Amino acid sequence: MTSTQSIPASASDHIAELRSEDVYTFLASSASGLTSVEAKSRLGVYGPNTVTPAAPPRLLSRFASNFVHVMAALLWIGGGVAFLAGLPELGVAIWVVNVVNGLFSFWQEHKAEKATEALLRLLPTTATVLRDSLLEEVDAANLVPGDVVVIEAGDRISADGRLVEHVSLRVDQSTLTGESRLIRKASDPVDPGGNRLEMPNLVYAGTTVAAGRGKLVVTATGARTELGAIADLTQSLEETPSPLQIELRHVSITVSVIAVMVGSVFFLLALALGDMPLARGFVFALGMIVAFVPEGLLPTVTLSLAMGTQRMAVRNALVKKLSSVETLGCTTVICTDKTGTLTANEMTVRAVTVDGQTYRFGGVGYEPVGEVTPSPGEELRRLLTAAVLASNARLTKPAEGHWSIVGDPTEGAILTAAVKAGIDLDDISARYPRSSEVPFDSTRKRMSSVNQIGADLMVFTKGAPAELLQRCESRYTDRGSAPLTEADRKVVLEAIDTAAGEGLRMLGVAQRTVSGLPSPQQDIEVGLEFLGLIAMHDPPRPEVEAAIGKCRSAGIRIIMITGDYGVTAEAIGRRIGMIDSGSIRVVNGTELDELGDAELAAILDSDVVFARTAPAHKLRVVGALQARGDVVAVTGDGVNDAPALKKADIGVAMGLAGTDVAKEAADIILLDDNFASIVAAVEEGRAVYDNIKKFTGYILTSNTPEAIPFVIFAFSGGRIPIALDVMHILAIDLGTDLAPALALGAEKPEPDVMERPPRSLDAHLIDRRLLVRSYLLLGSLQAAFVMAAFFGAYRLAGFEGWLDLPSEGPIYRSATAMALTAVVATQIGNLFAQRSARVSSLRMGLGHNRLLWWGILSELLVIALIVYVPIFQDVIGTAPFPTVGWAWLLLGVPLLPIADEVRKAVARWRRRTRA
Repeated sequence: MTSTQSIPASASDHIAELRSEDVYTFLASSASGLTSVEAKSRLGVYGPNTVTPAAPPRLLSRFASNFVHVMAALLWIGGGVAFLAGLPELGVAIWVVNVVNGLFSFWQEHKAEKATEALLRLLPTTATVLRDSLLEEVDAANLVPGDVVVIEAGDRISADGRLVEHVSLRVDQSTLTGESRLIRKASDPVDPGGNRLEMPNLVYAGTTVAAGRGKLVVTATGARTELGAIADLTQSLEETPSPLQIELRHVSITVSVIAVMVGSVFFLLALALGDMPLARGFVFALGMIVAFVPEGLLPTVTLSLAMGTQRMAVRNALVKKLSSVETLGCTTVICTDKTGTLTANEMTVRAVTVDGQTYRFGGVGYEPVGEVTPSPGEELRRLLTAAVLASNARLTKPAEGHWSIVGDPTEGAILTAAVKAGIDLDDISARYPRSSEVPFDSTRKRMSSVNQIGADLMVFTKGAPAELLQRCESRYTDRGSAPLTEADRKVVLEAIDTAAGEGLRMLGVAQRTVSGLPSPQQDIEVGLEFLGLIAMHDPPRPEVEAAIGKCRSAGIRIIMITGDYGVTAEAIGRRIGMIDSGSIRVVNGTELDELGDAELAAILDSDVVFARTAPAHKLRVVGALQARGDVVAVTGDGVNDAPALKKADIGVAMGLAGTDVAKEAADIILLDDNFASIVAAVEEGRAVYDNIKKFTGYILTSNTPEAIPFVIFAFSGGRIPIALDVMHILAIDLGTDLAPALALGAEKPEPDVMERPPRSLDAHLIDRRLLVRSYLLLGSLQAAFVMAAFFGAYRLAGFEGWLDLPSEGPIYRSATAMALTAVVATQIGNLFAQRSARVSSLRMGLGHNRLLWWGILSELLVIALIVYVPIFQDVIGTAPFPTVGWAWLLLGVPLLPIADEVRKAVARWRRRTRA
C-alpha cells in the first residue's frame, strides 16, 4: 500500500470526477478498508478526527479588568486619600463601592466561550468502518483519510468523504448550508467545479443521513473538514467591545476628567483664597471629586440592561450578554437569512394546474386545513395521488403540537395538499403498493416510483418541470390522453417562468404504464404522460412585512444573505417589502469570490441580495459593512452561520431551528425564529439607551448641589459650613438615587423611537446638551433650593446670620439632614422631568411604570432612616430637624419639572419656528 506520506491532507476537488475504484487508488485504500496497522500509522500523521477548541481567555484577567478602568482607578485613589486625611470610614465606604461595582459587572458579563464545544457535539462518538476487511465500530476520533465508512439512515457523518456506494441516500446538510431541504446523494462521478457542498457524491462531517444508506471513503478529518474550517473561522475572530462598552468607557473618562479638574481647580482656589490648611484642602478636593463621580451609574446601567433583557425575553428575544441589549439599538444594518427567519420554513402548495384548470389552496404549513377552490375534481386527485406515490415523506401529528413532516419538506407539502383535496394517504399507500423506485438525482432532477395499480404497473414521476417535459410525449386531459404539442410545451414553460418570478417552486408530475418491473439498466422515464404542475413556496411570515416597514422608518437597512437560489430570494424580498427599487443586484457566492473589496463596498451602497453563499462569504459581507462604519446585526441558525454571528456587532441565532453552534456563537437567541422579534428587540435596545441617558441626567443633576456646598465653604474661608459632606454625597449616590434611577431604566420605548435614525457612534451619552441641562439648569435650581433648606434649618434653630454658623453638633447635623432631604425632594421632581427630554411630562402618563412610585417610596424610606434612626445618624452624620421644615421641603418637588416644562416648551416653539 502507498505510504501514508503520499496521501493528501485534504482530497482535491477532482476526486468528485473519479470512478469508485479510482477513489480507493487516489486515497491509497481499498474496498476492504485499511488495515489496523495502516490506520494507526495515518492517525500519527493526521492526528485525531476532532476540532480543537481555542484556549479560553484567562479568568483572572477578565476578573481584574472590572477593577482597573478609569472610574474604578479614581475611586481607589479617592479611598486612599480619605485614609491619608484621617477619614477611614469614608475610605472603606468608597472602596466597598468599587468592589461591589466590579463584582457585579464581572458576574453579569462573564460567560464561557462555547461555540467550539458545540461544534464538537456535532461529531458523533463512534463510526462503523471497514478495518482488516471486517466491519467494526470505532471511536470516530480515530478515523483517518482512506478509511471506508458505512452510513445509514439516522447516522451523523463523522468525517468528510467521497461516496463509493449508495442506495436511496438523502442527507440533511442544513447544519452547513442553513437550507432545510434534503440533498440527494449518489456515488456516480460528476464534473468538478462550483459549490463543493452541492457535489452529489461528497458528504461532510456533522451532517445527518436522512434516508437510505451508503459507503464513503474518508477524504478529510478534524480541522481539515468543512466543519473544521468553520470552527477555525469562528475561533480566529476576536471579541470586540460593544458600542455601549465603548461609550461607558468614554463616560468614565469624561466624568473622571471633569471630577479631577473641578476638584483640582477649586482645591487650588481654596488654598489661595480661603487660607485653608493643606490636610483640609485634601478633604475638600476629595469631596469635590466624589461629588462629580456618579458612583451609582455603573451598577444602575447594569441593572437597567438586566431589566431590558427581561423585557426582550417577553418579546421572544433571549439575551446572553448584557451589553448586547443596547447594541441592537444602534444597529444600522441587519443581515438576515431567508429560510425560517423571513419565511415560515414550511413548504406550502399554493396552486395545482391540471389540463388548463388551476386549483388554489388555502392554509399555511403542514396543517392539512385550508380551502381548495374550485372544489377538487377527479383530475386534481389523480395528479396529487401520482405525486404522493412518488414521495417518501410522512405527514405526522404529535399528541400535542403542530403537524409536521418526516422527510423532504417539498414532499411534505404535497402530502398536505393531498389531504386538503380529500385524499386518504393511508388508503392509497395500501391500495397502490410500491414495487421499485428510481431515486432522485441532482443531474436528472427527478425521481420515479413504480406502483401496482390493480393489474397494471404504473410509473409516477415528479421533478423539475422543464426537464420532465422533455421526457413527455402526451398530456392528460379530461377526455383522455392527447399529444403534447410545441404550443403546449410553450404554455407550460411560460407558467414556470411566471411562477419563478413570484418566488414559487414548481414541480411537474407525469405517469406511464409499464409491462413489468424495470431492470436497473432500463430507462423508464420516457414516453411519459404529463399530468400538470404543482406550485409551492415557503411562505413569508405574516408579521415580517410590517417589521420591514418599521426598519425602514427607523433607518435600518436589511440585506438578505441566503444559501437559496437568487431568483427565489429576490422574489421573497420583493413580496415582504425588503426590496422596493425597480432594480436589484443579486450576487451569488461565485461572483462574490471574484469581487475586490472596493467593488463589494460599491455594491453595498445599493439594494443587494447575496445568494448561494458559503460561511466565508457571509463573513466577508459582514466585515465589509463594518469597514464602512455600519453596526451590523446578523441572523443565522446553522453551523455555517457561526463565524458571521461571532464577527457581527450583534449575533442573533434562531432558538427553534438553530443549531447549538449558532446559539453559542450568538449574543441573542430568538425564541420564535421570527424576524419581527428582531425588530421588537431593536425597539427595546433603543429604549435601553434612551433610559440610560435619562437616569444619567437624573444622577448628574444632583452633582451640582453636591458640589456647590464645597465651593461656598471654600470661598467663605470656612465661615459657611459644608452643607453636604462626602458621606452625605455617598448616601445620595448609592442610597436615595439608586432606586429612582432604576425606575427610569424601566421606562417603555417612547412613541417615536422607531421613527428616528440609528444612534451615531460619534454621539456620546454625555454630551453638551445633557451637561447644560443637568448641571446648569436643573442642577443650579436644585443647589439653590438645597442651600436655602440648609440655611433655613439654622433659622428654625434661632440663628440669624449667614456666616460663622456652627459646623458641628446637633444643630449642624440637623441642617445637613434638611439639606440632604431637600436633595431628595427635588430629585422626586427631577424623576418626572427626566422621563423625556422632548415630550411634556404631562403627556407621558404614570400608570405603565409603577417602579417610579416604588422608587419614590424607597428614597423617602431611606431618607427617613438616615434622619431618624440613630445608627444611620451616626454613620452619615445627621439629626432630626423641626417638623415644620417638611412643609418647606415639599415646595421643592415641583420646582424642577416646572423649569424643565418651560425649557421643553421653548424648544418646541423653536422647532416650529425653524420648520
